[in-house]
Amino acid sequence: MSNAEVGRIGEEIATKYLKKRGYKILERNFRSKRWGEIDIVATKDEVLVFIEVKARIGSKYGHPVEAVTPHKLRALKRTGQYYVREHPDLPEALRIDVVAIVLDKDTHDPLKIELFLDAP
Repeated sequence: MSNAEVGRIGEEIATKYLKKRGYKILERNFRSKRWGEIDIVATKDEVLVFIEVKARIGSKYGHPVEAVTPHKLRALKRTGQYYVREHPDLPEALRIDVVAIVLDKDTHDPLKIELFLDAP
């Protein structure tokens, strides 16, 4: 299975997971040509939330959240700032959350889903 396929499965799982926790999904895979991509844009409790989804099959390559590097966080922040300029009617309070998902090697069902609020 390709990394893109794992990513798509992870984003589907994350979207369902977040909706069950009261997030209102506004957009998926928002792209800025200059800055990058935000996997999921949502609101929760009057906060605009930019969500990075990291999915891995098994734990051979470490925990999924380890793939959220300082460089990736900077790109998310820049893309988020661009998103805010393009959508001024949304809440002013902002944060970045990360959903880390470990998938079963055989079934690709989620073995573990973790939500990290307000990534640095």
